Amino acid sequence: MNSKKPPLGSFVVDTRTGRIGQVMDHIDSLVQLRPPGGGLEWDCPPDAASLTTYRAVLKEQEAEARLRRQLDQPSSSSG
Repeated sequence: MNSKKPPLGSFVVDTRTGRIGQVMDHIDSLVQLRPPGGGLEWDCPPDAASLTTYRAVLKEQEAEARLRRQLDQPSSSSG
């Protein structure tokens, strides 16, 4: 793997978890990532941050939106 830090603003996959994040900062020896739609940042070692495509980011956002819609739907069971 590569220990070079990805550029600020780029999108990467945290290969430890499979999560996609946008590079927000470089803190000490870590890369600080934030989910593309916002949320809590997390730290990632540079060698676990693999550059990804914008298409992958859109796909991730689409999946999150679909999950939110499913969670917001009222239950179909009557009770």
